[in-house]
Amino acid sequence: MVRPFSLFVGLRYTRARRRNHFISFISLISMLGIMLGITALIVVLSVMNGFHKEIQERILGMASHATLSNPNGIEDWPALIETLKGHPEVVGAAPFVEIQAMLMHGGRTHAALLRGIEPDQEDAVSDLRQDMIAGSVDALTPGSFRIVLGRELAALLGVGLGDKVTVVTPQLNATPVGVMPRLKAFTVSGLFEVGMSDYDRGAGFMPMADAARLMRLGEAAEGVRLKLTDMWDAPQVAREIRYSLDGLYQVSDWTQVHRNFFAALRTEKRMMAIILFLIVAVAAFNIVSTLVMVVTDKRADIAVLRTLGASPRRIMAIFMVQGTAIGVFGTLLGVVGGVLLGWNVESIVASIEGLFGVQFLDPTIYYISALPSDVQASDVIRIALGAFAMTVAATLYPAWRAARTDPAEALRYE
Repeated sequence: MVRPFSLFVGLRYTRARRRNHFISFISLISMLGIMLGITALIVVLSVMNGFHKEIQERILGMASHATLSNPNGIEDWPALIETLKGHPEVVGAAPFVEIQAMLMHGGRTHAALLRGIEPDQEDAVSDLRQDMIAGSVDALTPGSFRIVLGRELAALLGVGLGDKVTVVTPQLNATPVGVMPRLKAFTVSGLFEVGMSDYDRGAGFMPMADAARLMRLGEAAEGVRLKLTDMWDAPQVAREIRYSLDGLYQVSDWTQVHRNFFAALRTEKRMMAIILFLIVAVAAFNIVSTLVMVVTDKRADIAVLRTLGASPRRIMAIFMVQGTAIGVFGTLLGVVGGVLLGWNVESIVASIEGLFGVQFLDPTIYYISALPSDVQASDVIRIALGAFAMTVAATLYPAWRAARTDPAEALRYE
């Protein structure tokens, strides 16, 4: 524990004008380095959090928090939905039929995941209606054989509203000329854009009754998609539902379906944090050189304090206080600067774009025109504590060397 005497002398050394201005300059550089490193780290992690949040919202706007399925079909799906809605964590449920199919139009073909839905119930589990850019999901009525396609998928096929596309399903038909895949023409009645290539380029929606007919499920649904009050509780809720239904259905949640993608995002953020933290480490190591020079400059003062009865522990504490003060001020300035920039990075980037006539994010490539930012208190606290610990560690060796100063040797030539 730092005693008041050591604290007083250490802070006095920090405030005093030194005879060696080069030491003051190195101290200032160390403080600015810590400040800039922490500021950059907070801003970059905040922008990455914003991107991850944006991507997550777009994915989960189309995907479900949890899914129950049965490849053989679920005949009594309305009763199953009522049962599932009885769970306190379930806020929405909708039936579906999925088809891995090929779409054809005018000699063009493209693979797609087609989902048969009930439009009036789909609103409870997805944001499809809000993502429509042409047409309406209400046109997907049973027996209409209409389809809603992603904007990029429609462009690849060269179709627009009112055009016909041929859906080729994996179900086979026996014909006089042999076994043939099932073909059915659908009319494009709408286009949607999510901002994720997986959906805009490879997904489509059709009436669930028509999808069930193509898959020969009759009136059955393939499964039920669920929306939960808290998506982070999805694994636990999925397990509870699986046990409550005696394992009759395959139950999965979004953390399983998109596990690799979100794991990659977490790894990217972790590695970026480590790389940027090296900036703080370099600045913290400058404290070592600063204190080594201070100890050399203050050898006579150390010797006088030792002869007056100051213990080696107090001498060590004096220089730890001095080095820690540099780290504390640098950390505080960095945290304040990083949080302020993180909160205002969107407007700052917009101002720079308007001033220089440039565009950092092309909406045709990134699907967003503004730089998202999400400053998380947990990140800020971890960064501040990590930087503080690093600066304290940087003071240990120089302070230990100061405590080992021999008074007689230091005062011999004074």
